[in-house]
Amino acid sequence: MMQLQRSNAGSDNEVVKQTYETARDCLKTNYYGDYYGVKQLTEALIPLLQKSNSAMIVNVSSSVGKLRVIPNEKAKRVLGDTNSLIEEEVDNLVEEFMEDVKQSLVEAKGWPAKLSAYIVSKAALNDYTRVLAKTYPNIAINAVDTSFTRTDKNKNTGVLTVKEGAKGPLKLALSPDSRVSGLYFEQTELSTFD
Repeated sequence: MMQLQRSNAGSDNEVVKQTYETARDCLKTNYYGDYYGVKQLTEALIPLLQKSNSAMIVNVSSSVGKLRVIPNEKAKRVLGDTNSLIEEEVDNLVEEFMEDVKQSLVEAKGWPAKLSAYIVSKAALNDYTRVLAKTYPNIAINAVDTSFTRTDKNKNTGVLTVKEGAKGPLKLALSPDSRVSGLYFEQTELSTFD
């Protein structure tokens, strides 16, 4: 979830301004933790999941987190190196992004100009998914894009209903094949991380 400051810029138009605080909150929710983030929750549940013969983790991501959306060359290089990628590199890249936000260097350093924290948080989640899948081969760990789903968050402007958007995550969560791991799906179709 991306928290944004909104200000009226006309009758029906709104301008979205990303601040350091909203970027931090977005990354805490979509990646890090501090009681409610994906990474912290996953780390807390891994010991329980390892006791199961058919454990699964389905990370809800977004196609905006694909590497092609991020113009920053270092991010593409680090996150694209799936063979040697480790969790600390993902964390370091996120910290570097946050420092660039703090210094107002987002565009100058090649990060996306709009919704950069949301995009970076989903890219980090995608790569965290791949790292986890390598680290815990006995757990099926995948990422899925639910597509643009009508929710209160987007003022119900999405294309899919909530029921339609849930098809991808449900298909993965209920899959009997626990060998399917470290992959990215767009709805119910296998896709790529880049």
